[in-house]
Amino acid sequence: MSPRSIAIALLIWLGLGAAGAIAQGAKKNAATGSIAAGADQGLAKKQIEAVRKVSAYFNQLTIIKGTFLQTSADNQRLRGHYYIARPGRFRFEFNRPSRVVILSDGRYVAIQDHDLNTDDRWELTYTPFRALLQKDVDLLRDTRIFEVLEEESSIVVTFEDQSSDTAGRIKLFMASKPAMQIKAWITKDAQGLDTRVDLTDVQPSEEPDAKLFDPALKLERQPR
Repeated sequence: MSPRSIAIALLIWLGLGAAGAIAQGAKKNAATGSIAAGADQGLAKKQIEAVRKVSAYFNQLTIIKGTFLQTSADNQRLRGHYYIARPGRFRFEFNRPSRVVILSDGRYVAIQDHDLNTDDRWELTYTPFRALLQKDVDLLRDTRIFEVLEEESSIVVTFEDQSSDTAGRIKLFMASKPAMQIKAWITKDAQGLDTRVDLTDVQPSEEPDAKLFDPALKLERQPR
């Protein structure tokens, strides 16, 4: 996959797009009559409890690191390493030969291609991940919830940010036993294309170098 294709896949993964895509997503929400945000959104009691468990997990989450596998809508697979440091910061680096890095400093999301020397940026508030990365996570309050499934050792929640400025829907997969842990997510963009990201390794981490989350530095890690 070319660097440009990787960047496009990353755009889909984040649910980012041009202003037209954002407007299209907002229009689609209004037309389909999605569940209105509120105290319970018409969910059953067990579903509300499951969503609250997911919110509580993200509120206690500090820093994790590990490896990931991205599967795009055309079934192309890419692997890499990540840091997630709540609130707001993350860094995803694809394995070579890709030299694409995607990161957030808590305010801006940057997609940097070190082969093409490009640096594209959006405000974090324009991505559907705002609801999970903000300081106070409350999915019942801040998102429209479309699906909640809880089985013996897993929880699946499908939602989108209730803000009209944000396009994209997230299907979040959580392990609930032996402890709550994020496992994967699927994002659907305004064109209906799905991109899946599996966290193939999730480990607690000490505070990483703050420079890793600074888009102005345009850092690239050593080849692995």
